Formats: sequence, C-alpha cells, structure tokens
Amino acid sequence: MGDDDVQVTVMVVDDHPMWRDGVSRDLTAAGFDVVATADGVQSAARRAAATTPQVVLMDMQLTDGNGAEATAAVLEAAPEAHVLVLSASSERDDVLDAVKAGASGYLVKSASAAELVDAVTATSTGQAVFTPGLAGLVLGEYRRMSTAPPPSDGPQLPSLTDRETEVLRLVAKGLTARQIGTRLSLSHRTVENHVQSTLRKLQLANRVELARYAIEQGIDEG
Repeated sequence: MGDDDVQVTVMVVDDHPMWRDGVSRDLTAAGFDVVATADGVQSAARRAAATTPQVVLMDMQLTDGNGAEATAAVLEAAPEAHVLVLSASSERDDVLDAVKAGASGYLVKSASAAELVDAVTATSTGQAVFTPGLAGLVLGEYRRMSTAPPPSDGPQLPSLTDRETEVLRLVAKGLTARQIGTRLSLSHRTVENHVQSTLRKLQLANRVELARYAIEQGIDEG
C-alpha cells in the first residue's frame, strides 16, 4: 500500500506451543511480522524490551503468572506496545484485571481468523477492541454504579454520553463496529473511538474492585 506499506510487528504470548505457533503462522500469512513469542511473564517482558512490538497478543494463563501481570510487565518494558488479550475463557475478573493493567482490548480464542486479523489491525492503531461479553460487563457495571449512592469521599462516576452508552449496548449485543456504524450512520472508526473513550473513562474511575464485588455477588447483568 504505497509508502505506508509497513508490516505491523506482533509478539504472541501463550503457554501452549501449538496454539502459539498456529496463531503466529496465521498472522504471518495475513501479512504481520511476528517478531517474538513467549510463554510467561518474564520471557514476555524480556522479548518485548528486545523487539518493541506494536501489538502483543496476550493469553491469560501463563507459565509463571497471568496475563494481567504480563500486560503490566510488557508495557513497562515496551511502553509503545498495545496489548490485546486473548483467552480461551471469558473469566470476568481476568478481563478486568488485564484492562486495569493497560490492555487495549479483549478477544476470545473462539474468534475466527478474520476477526483476529481485524482485532490486531485495530489494536495496532491504538483502537480498543471489545468482545460482546466484556462490553456487556462494562455496561452492566456502569449501570449498577450509576444507580448506587455516590460515596461522599470517593471519586465521582464518570459520565458516559448517550452515544457512548448506545454504542456499548450494541457492542454488547454482538454487533461489529462496522455494523454499529451503519445502524447509527457513523464511521466504524468513530464507533471504535466511542468504545475506547468509554474504556478510558471507566479505567480512570479505578473501580475495578467494585466490578469484582458485583461479579462475586451475582448482581451484574449477565
């Protein structure tokens, strides 16, 4: 694609060699440059520092820790990297911890190869990638917090715009950014920006512990 035809560099972090190698092959075939792989927190941090990948695909279960710990370690070693969490499960605590640690988004391993390629491409440009499960969790937790009495000495809940709430609700229903854009007469990039803004707002609120409490008590909105 002209002068801008530069490969996106990617590191794949997963403790299963067959899955790690398979994803690396798929990404290479799709035109990405897989510059490193790793199976744990320490190896991921070392190799991120050495290769400075643009995107890090991060599994949640690693040989010497978890994906949230590895996300924090990788971003400390390579601050310009963007972390996209991939997990075989949608354990909500793990997802929220990874987001709190700085992950740009979350994708389940059951996603198709095309969805993975799209997610890596979006992540490389700094966009936030949500699966419906994570979007639903964030939306449900926001609703719960917005109806709770605000703590007198705590931070105020950030306000989501009507459009941000609408976009998040459609993501939670499983629509892609392009489908949402068509429905709302917006560009898919604008939709992704709304999602990223929402993620950033709720991260800054630093209420992950409240979200975990909601999950444990079973009062989130499935």
